[in-house]
Amino acid sequence: MQADAAQRRLKNAASTALAFFGLLGVALVLFSIAAWLEAAPGETPGPIDWLARLDGPSAMERVASAAEVVAGVLAIAITVVAIVVELAANRYTHRITQLFVREPVNFIVMGIFVLTTILCVWVSTTPGSPDLTNARLPHAGLLLTMTLVTACLLMLIPYFAFVFRFLSPVRVVERIADQARQAFRRGARGDVERGRAQVIEAIEELQDIAHSAGAHSDLGISMAAIEALRGLLHDYQPVREALPEGWFQMDGVLRQDVDFVSMDSSVVDDLVRERLWFETKVFRQYHTLFGASLIGSRNVANLIALNTLRVGDAAANGRPDLLRLCVRFFNSYLRAAINARDLRTAYYVLQQYRLLCESALKNQHTDVALSIADYFRMYGQEALAQNQGFLLEVVAYDVGQLVEFAVENDLPEAGALLDRFLEVDREPHRPDDELRLRGVRRAQVQLATFFLERGDEARARRIFADMENEPAASLEAIRDELLGEDRPQYWEFTDRGVNFSYLPPARRDLVAPFFSWFGPRLGPR
Repeated sequence: MQADAAQRRLKNAASTALAFFGLLGVALVLFSIAAWLEAAPGETPGPIDWLARLDGPSAMERVASAAEVVAGVLAIAITVVAIVVELAANRYTHRITQLFVREPVNFIVMGIFVLTTILCVWVSTTPGSPDLTNARLPHAGLLLTMTLVTACLLMLIPYFAFVFRFLSPVRVVERIADQARQAFRRGARGDVERGRAQVIEAIEELQDIAHSAGAHSDLGISMAAIEALRGLLHDYQPVREALPEGWFQMDGVLRQDVDFVSMDSSVVDDLVRERLWFETKVFRQYHTLFGASLIGSRNVANLIALNTLRVGDAAANGRPDLLRLCVRFFNSYLRAAINARDLRTAYYVLQQYRLLCESALKNQHTDVALSIADYFRMYGQEALAQNQGFLLEVVAYDVGQLVEFAVENDLPEAGALLDRFLEVDREPHRPDDELRLRGVRRAQVQLATFFLERGDEARARRIFADMENEPAASLEAIRDELLGEDRPQYWEFTDRGVNFSYLPPARRDLVAPFFSWFGPRLGPR
């Protein structure tokens, strides 16, 4: 990511230089043509000859006028740039103004304009002569002055191109992230307090940009800021071990931070012990953005869930503390989505959460994987209690996928996951609960066909025993649905795309043998 940004900056510098020298070349060609047209036949005047023929009074008047022109152009440029910068700062973040003022290119350009104006004023006042009539023409000063005036006017277009490129929100995001990385290195060199303050400021600015962009429906910019936060988490890990112990203490500016000031002391102690304040700070921004994006900006919420999976997947290989933190925030995402009744977002979050559980299983984090399965069941039942029964169906499907994953990879957690799978549903307490739990029963039948295909009838019988007392009408409806569905993809476009009612042909052929265990109380299909 940093290499791409450096390459892009190099490319931008090359294009700016090309524009400047291209304009300079065109100006020289036009000047040469004009001089050639004005020259006598057979004469080829050069710049020195042209200066020699100038009279002092008219030359000094031109220099004085050039000073006014340069000063006026500078004033216009400052006005335009100030307006554009202020508009960008109001739309996204006030940090844009600070970043722009600190940019060395602005000092260089403004400095050249100011020096050119001063030089014009000095040269226009010819030393040693009270009036311009008898003034000796300063050829060197005039040549230098006109060169600088030309440079000032030529650099206007490249400079404005630089300004608009600099104020691109994506570029601002990159610069803020770069400053956070520099703060990591500053902390590693011992400047802990300043480094932490700059890191906190950068994280909050990225969150502000993501939130403001989302409010203005600039989803691309919002998602770029979210990606930048994940990039900081990624780049922080190699530096983390080199940071001094003081970096991880919850004191000073860190303890007064808005995300930590209200935390209970026991929570703060846990963050210090696990050295997780930076990761927690980033995920707190994710949680805030996730809550703001529910219903209205689901793409943002989905990207946050996906990035949390990516961080957790990397953490599963050596950072169990960070993996557990990802689990806690996945739980927070689910709680927020269920409370907001955003079924589609919760549906997508569950998929990323399941993939995190698979990663934990592959890396032998048994306690984390089984706790995720327990959380699936808990939030599925919470959704059912809030009349969002579809999510319980999704939970059943995803836990069934976890069982299949464990069996296919010959993992010892398969039995414990099957136990949890059979506990996903609950005894119905209302007349309409049976209909809402039908999706859970369907997922159970699908898992039973998986076991039958592998010759594991004992586990398939466990599922049968759990369903044995289901009403015949419900069982027949599930059977007919599974036998009649041959579309692997859902018929509407969704992020997950899967059709929960679909079984591959080989497993579909095992549906009828499984339902034959229920005996004659089920009618023929």
